[in-house]
Amino acid sequence: MSFLGGGTDFPSWFMDEPGSVLSTTIDKYTYISCRHLPPFFQHKHRITYSQIENASSTDSIQHPAIRAAISDLSIKEGLEIHCDADLPARSGIGSSSSFSVGLYHALTALQQRRVSKKWLAQRAIRLERCLLNESGGWQDQIASSYGGLNHITFHSDNTFRVNPVIISSDRKKSLREHLILLFTGFTRSSSAHSKKTEDSFHRNKEKLRQINQYVSEACTLLHSSSPISKFGELLHESWNMKKALGDQISNPTIDEFYERALAHGAIGGKILGAGNGGFLLLFVPPSRRSQVLNAFPDLLHVDFRFENTGSQIIYYDG
Repeated sequence: MSFLGGGTDFPSWFMDEPGSVLSTTIDKYTYISCRHLPPFFQHKHRITYSQIENASSTDSIQHPAIRAAISDLSIKEGLEIHCDADLPARSGIGSSSSFSVGLYHALTALQQRRVSKKWLAQRAIRLERCLLNESGGWQDQIASSYGGLNHITFHSDNTFRVNPVIISSDRKKSLREHLILLFTGFTRSSSAHSKKTEDSFHRNKEKLRQINQYVSEACTLLHSSSPISKFGELLHESWNMKKALGDQISNPTIDEFYERALAHGAIGGKILGAGNGGFLLLFVPPSRRSQVLNAFPDLLHVDFRFENTGSQIIYYDG
């Protein structure tokens, strides 16, 4: 769940200008199990996700990320891989990156290797941005690997730093109580939208610099005793700035949803991910929570808690 700074995590931006993101992970997961497939079948690999694949070779696997990851790790044995998720794909909340991170974590565990969170993030970035040639930033892979509420900075030498935002439990509870997550029902290719956003960077340098500045202001705010409502105001300012990057960020339906939320008591919010669909995050005073929720009877409200652990191996039989 990215609060502020999205767009400045693109290498095409942070190779020349400072980049940073404030984000948190939540208790919605991608589950991946894998095992060596016994050699008694006509197929070599069995892959189960929204489809079921029986593949005779790694090269014949249709799922691009799974095919690329198996090749990248030089796995020669047959595999059975099963994938499930709490949230839909292409919904802007990092599902593809949590899948990439989890896939590498599961496959390396099967190889009896213990890898670091940094390695997982770097490998997932490499998978999506280099092997699959998808456009986009780095924040989702890092967040999925590390977990927690973090201020992530991106540097011109192609490195990143994860700085945990350590605040009191009461402050974090107050932040959580002000957030509402609604599923708009739209899904889209984040890579396609990210490419359009990236193409606009040279025309929007001042806007992206301001978006980056909002991250520092929000981190300072969270560590202070200032009213948490100011966080919602920063979300609102940043969302308006983000929309100005191009017409691929929002659309008339999303704009109507957002204006309706403000009219019923929301202070700020944003669309999560590359834009134009997926999940709408709103910052709402608890006293106005019911009014805002009642204003969206046709949208799915997704309850959540913050999560602090990132990618985990929850069962290993080595």
